[in-house]
Amino acid sequence: MPFVTTDDGVRLYFEEAGTGTPMVFVHEFAGDHRSWEPQIRFFARRYRCIVYSARGYPPSEVPEAGNYSQERVWQDLRCLMDQLNLDKAHLVGLSMGAFACLHFGLHHATQGLASRALSLTLAGCGTGSHPAVYEDFKAQSKVLAHDIETLGAEHLANTYGMGPSRLQFKAKDPRGYDEFNRHLAQHSALGSARTSSGYQGERPSLYALTEQIARINVPTLIMTGDEDEPCLEPSLLLKRTITTSVLAVLPGSGHAINLEEPLLFNQLLADFLAQVREGKNFERPVATRPVSIWGPGGDPRA
Repeated sequence: MPFVTTDDGVRLYFEEAGTGTPMVFVHEFAGDHRSWEPQIRFFARRYRCIVYSARGYPPSEVPEAGNYSQERVWQDLRCLMDQLNLDKAHLVGLSMGAFACLHFGLHHATQGLASRALSLTLAGCGTGSHPAVYEDFKAQSKVLAHDIETLGAEHLANTYGMGPSRLQFKAKDPRGYDEFNRHLAQHSALGSARTSSGYQGERPSLYALTEQIARINVPTLIMTGDEDEPCLEPSLLLKRTITTSVLAVLPGSGHAINLEEPLLFNQLLADFLAQVREGKNFERPVATRPVSIWGPGGDPRA
């Protein structure tokens, strides 16, 4: 089985398929490397596609007391790219993975470094970020961590996996949803608990990072389902703040949009990548940026 080792000694499992310009896919909290199968089968025809399981997600190593922070997880993405000799790549993330891709881009932008991201795709990004729910989300993530460690991954699948933004997937594609939920029930309880408390429960709010996010200047595709309520406002925040971004809202869709609507997801991503390849200038003209009545935070009450 292929593994890379991070600079703090954690082994991460990865798979790759195809040849060409590299694309790295970074999974969500409820997913793993298998979550990107519809994308790998499609994009490996033209790109070198790489998927991996984050620390805490078997077959990757599950550190007992390792670092599961936001900083560490995006650094793991860097370590993967370093060990696979990827100077640059298109980075595609969903939810937790989108946060990792965003912070990878933030690091290079705020440090004045040449970007290693050819493009960023941030799908389902922002759960728990809005100031109205931020503190409660962090507290709930700690409670969830305790429940997972106490009751196991099957409890996670039967609760978190049945959340309001998952039911759209179940209604549209029962077979696909059942596969997703079976995979979720196979996760490491320890790894999921540590990720929930360390990554989900401690990550900074996007609304506190708008100045840094505004420095990102690589082509960025933001995607969200219109029924993924926790991500709607944060997606608008990202669109307003990253001047080289475009936003796609998938109708009648929840959180796991790459699995729920794989054809539309792949089409939107393929069209975006084609424009990047052709050198399209994604910088939004100043004349098209009137002051939003909602402000960069998306809510005048925030």
